[in-house]
Amino acid sequence: MTFFEQVVTITLCALASVLTRAIPFLVFSPSKPTPALVRYLGNALPSAIFAMLVVYCLKNTSFITGSHGIPELVGIICTVITHLWLRQMLISTLVGTVVYMLLVQKFFP
Repeated sequence: MTFFEQVVTITLCALASVLTRAIPFLVFSPSKPTPALVRYLGNALPSAIFAMLVVYCLKNTSFITGSHGIPELVGIICTVITHLWLRQMLISTLVGTVVYMLLVQKFFP
């Protein structure tokens, strides 16, 4: 990739990032109420996205051979327990990831 192509790529990525964050403020007026569909999606999509991520992460897990999915299940359990305890998505995701990586690297190589 040439320098010019790199600059264009970075510029387009930055522009796309800024536009996706600015469009809702341009489309929805603060004086009018937010449409019900948009409020519903704002409430439903975060949970749906995380459920889809869990399914995606477990799609190639074999519960019959190898580690029998133990590291994955322990990581998920640690994530859920930490989230129910602290109610901090970033911390619970970090704890689950660290537990999973430790299990995979040290105990189930």
